[in-house]
Amino acid sequence: MNSDLNWDDLKVVLAIAEKGSLSGAARQLGVSHATVFRRLNDLEDHLGVELFLRDRRGYQVTTAGQEVADNAQVIATAISAVERRVIGRDLKPSGTVRLTTTDTLLWGVLSPILSRFRSTFPDIALEVIASNNLFDLSRREADIALRPATNPPEILVGKKVGVITQAIYRHRDLPVDEATNWVGPDDAMGYPPLRNWMDQNGFLAQCDYRCDTIMGMFAALRNKAGQGILPCYIGDGAQELIRVGAPIDPLATDLWLLTHPDLQRTVRIRAVLDFIDDAMRHLAPKLDGTAVDTGQ
Repeated sequence: MNSDLNWDDLKVVLAIAEKGSLSGAARQLGVSHATVFRRLNDLEDHLGVELFLRDRRGYQVTTAGQEVADNAQVIATAISAVERRVIGRDLKPSGTVRLTTTDTLLWGVLSPILSRFRSTFPDIALEVIASNNLFDLSRREADIALRPATNPPEILVGKKVGVITQAIYRHRDLPVDEATNWVGPDDAMGYPPLRNWMDQNGFLAQCDYRCDTIMGMFAALRNKAGQGILPCYIGDGAQELIRVGAPIDPLATDLWLLTHPDLQRTVRIRAVLDFIDDAMRHLAPKLDGTAVDTGQ
C-alpha cells in the first residue's frame, strides 16, 4: 500500500472534526459536499480504518480520526508559520492584504481611507472582511485587524489608534412624545456593555425596537423610530440626527490596529498599517466625539 498521505485529505479530516458535518467542512474548505464525502471515503479506504461515526448528530470523530485531526492541526500550524515568515521577506509593496474590521468602522471611517490607500499603493490588492466576528490572524484568516477592544489578544502586535465614544442620538424632527421610545440591541448583537448600560439606566425596558447590528440601529434612528446609542463617528455625521447629551464614558472603547508578529515587517503589511495609523491620528476628534458640539 502506498503510504503517502495527501494534505488536502488531511484538511478534510480536520475540517469535519471541527465542524461535525460534511456541509460545514465543505463551507470551511470552499469545496462541494460531494468532494468532502469522496475524499473522506478515499482516505478511510487508504488507511483501512474508520475516522468518523455517522449518526443523527452528524459526524462523530473516532479515536483514529482524532489522532489524524490532531496531527493535521500540527501540520496546518506549521504551514501557516512558514507562510507568514516567507511572506515577510517581500521587497516591495505589492501583493494582497486581508483586512478585517467591523461594518460600522468600514462604513463610517475606513472606506475613504482605503480608497486613498489604493491610489497611493496601486500594486497592493485589498481584501476587506466586514464582520463583527473575530478572525484568527495566526491562521491567516486575515492579515490585519482594525477593531474596538478592551484587551486585544496577546499573540498579536499593534497599537491603540484611537478611542471610540458613544452617545444618545435621535432624529431632529422626532416628535417630543415619541422621543422616549428607545431603539436598542437584541441578544444576537453580542454587545453586553451597551445592553448592560441601558438596563442599569432603565432604558432597556423602554426599548420596543431592537436590532442585531449598530447599522440596523442607525437606520432605525434615521427613520424616526426613537432614540438610541450610536458611535459618535456615525451619529455626528448624520445631518438628520442630533446628539442628546455628552458621550457616555462607560461605553468608550479603545480602537486597535493589529497584526501577527511574523507579518509586522512585511512591506505590504507595513504599508497598510502605517497608512491607517496616520489617517486615524487625523480622525481622533471624529472618533472621540469632540469634532462637534452637543445638540439638544
